[in-house]
Amino acid sequence: MERGIPEELAMLAKGLPPVEQWHPAHCGAIDIRIARDGTWYHEGTPIGRKELMRLFSTVLRKEADGFYLVTPVEKMKIVVEDAPFVAVLLRAEGAGHDQKLVFTTNVGDETVAGTANPIRVVSDPGTGEPAPYVHVRCGLEAKIARPVFYQLAELAEPGEGGVLGVWSGGVFFPLGPSA
Repeated sequence: MERGIPEELAMLAKGLPPVEQWHPAHCGAIDIRIARDGTWYHEGTPIGRKELMRLFSTVLRKEADGFYLVTPVEKMKIVVEDAPFVAVLLRAEGAGHDQKLVFTTNVGDETVAGTANPIRVVSDPGTGEPAPYVHVRCGLEAKIARPVFYQLAELAEPGEGGVLGVWSGGVFFPLGPSA
């Protein structure tokens, strides 16, 4: 969300429909699955057209009980194995406390990490492997791809308590303990 602009208006400026304002009746489920790697499937077959994935992604909404494709008249549940998007590109603008980290997802969304779009890292309890995410819009997150996470690690600096992290939008985001 841009500073001072409500999220709904920011979404419209980006060409996104106001799915949060639509409240159709639940119509069931549709055989669409978003795999952990960000591949979209319909009836078990990968959706190869990036434009179609983009279109579906614009009407995606997260609710307490799962993910839905929503139009003004229909609401269909889909399966999301992890996060609905994957952050595949990172652009750093500025440095230090003034740095802005701009992520681009596999469906073409851009998001600037900051207060409205935090970065979070979850560690696997068994392996300790980090799983990093960035908020994209309206409760939807992108899993940060491994190469992009390596870029973040290169930008990391020490924070309080021996934690390494990155700055974006005036916020320090911990990535993990320093070695």
